[in-house]
Amino acid sequence: MRILVVGAGATGGYLGVRLAAAGRDVTFLVRESRKAKLRVDGLKIRSPLGDASIKPSLVSAREVSSPFDLIILAVKSYQLEGALEDMSPAVGPTTMILPVLNGMSHMDRLARRFSTQNLLGCTFIVVTTIGSDGQIDQLQPRQEFAYGEMDGSASERVGAVDLQMQGANIGARLSSDIMRDMWQKWTFLAALGGLTCLMRGNIGQIAATPTGISQARAFLSEVATIVRAIGKEPSSGFLSIIERQMTDKQSTLASSMFRDLTGGHPVEVEEIIGDLYRRGVAAGLQTPLLEAAYTHLCIYQNMIERPH
Repeated sequence: MRILVVGAGATGGYLGVRLAAAGRDVTFLVRESRKAKLRVDGLKIRSPLGDASIKPSLVSAREVSSPFDLIILAVKSYQLEGALEDMSPAVGPTTMILPVLNGMSHMDRLARRFSTQNLLGCTFIVVTTIGSDGQIDQLQPRQEFAYGEMDGSASERVGAVDLQMQGANIGARLSSDIMRDMWQKWTFLAALGGLTCLMRGNIGQIAATPTGISQARAFLSEVATIVRAIGKEPSSGFLSIIERQMTDKQSTLASSMFRDLTGGHPVEVEEIIGDLYRRGVAAGLQTPLLEAAYTHLCIYQNMIERPH
């Protein structure tokens, strides 16, 4: 199976290196400037699950001349439009696209640009970052890469994808209910990201305050209420786990959105918070904490986009 990874950052780079190191046929689609650097430096993972390094196969958009079997789309949401343009020549009628993005709005954009037949659902839970030397650091050993047909069917093609993913040390799991997995991940990201960004602290710092635990529970309740109304209801077991994680006074847990915010980088405010807030409004729901987090992050985003 010819696999194209769109994006060689902390997520796409991690998946691509693991797959290539396991002997899969992996090519990275990158910009020309990134391509030149990667040709010299290669790609390396530093991980509690074992390091890996490769000399990657690389192409730029103008060099893609035929469709790939599978595309792993792993870019930030604000990079999506450019990525769709760049990867377009690699998408044929039978090409499968695994979008490793947050939220759900990207699924509609991909379906409009290509076809629903091209799409598989997926979620990836991992904590990775780009180190000071440009290589990829996995910060925690937990990882889970789930994927499946949107209707939950056990198709021949998704079975072939599963064969490629197994044995690559990425926590691969074929899901029979990937839509629930995607909605549950959005629930977690919106609750954790919204809370930590609004309060400007990690979970332990928030929970240590007199009102922090009640605020965490209220934030999670707002997000879960929206998801129940507009998506696939999270399981009670899942919500119990998330509540424990978000009220742990000893925890250093924080979202990638919070790390981006404190680092002065763009944040995925519209995809993780804004889209969910607007869907809640359309459903007639009152979500004051989510609204406050959305306003807070919009102010920040406007400041870094228009500093003067």
